[in-house]
Amino acid sequence: MDVIRFDQLSTLFKEALGPDFITAHYQLSEATLTVYPASIVRVLTILSDHHKCDFKQLIDITAVDYPTRQQRFEVVYHLLSLSQNIRLRIKINVEEGASVPTATQVFSCANWYEREIWDLFGIPFAQHPDLRRILTDYNFSGHPLRKDFPLTGYTQVRYCEKEGRVVYEPVHLQQEYRSFDFLSPWEGAIDNKLPGSIADKEEGL
Repeated sequence: MDVIRFDQLSTLFKEALGPDFITAHYQLSEATLTVYPASIVRVLTILSDHHKCDFKQLIDITAVDYPTRQQRFEVVYHLLSLSQNIRLRIKINVEEGASVPTATQVFSCANWYEREIWDLFGIPFAQHPDLRRILTDYNFSGHPLRKDFPLTGYTQVRYCEKEGRVVYEPVHLQQEYRSFDFLSPWEGAIDNKLPGSIADKEEGL
């Protein structure tokens, strides 16, 4: 089998995907393809079965949250073709509240990837066989990788000796947040000069 070159991929994608194709670009020897959310199953099927593509392995599915965008989320699929020695990144843009067709019928490993995205970002996958949390507890509130999720979360968990079980309670901070400037303690001091600091060296001390 002749190994396909990157400069041939764009034409191949356009011909194979037709109206599902939006854009393709290349950076750092990796191809990125953008398609429509509703067509992701068809796209994955074609890329897996097409003899010039042969993307038989789904390496990962993840998501990115862009709160200021109209289509808030990007769902990103990473594919690998061993025969062509090519990695492919596929992106779809998803509005908040919209669902994405599950890819489990094409790649069975998509099951847990999609559960992780649902758990952490709150993006639902239509027709998923078992869409439930996978990293957080079933009683967890919210989706922790969304940009609007508070750092403290909404609830805290502790073991109650009196009730003999784990209980959930609203978060209670023991102290107010403090403001940090994140400067090095050796170079960030303004009022007090420290021995061996850059300021001392500049002044010839």
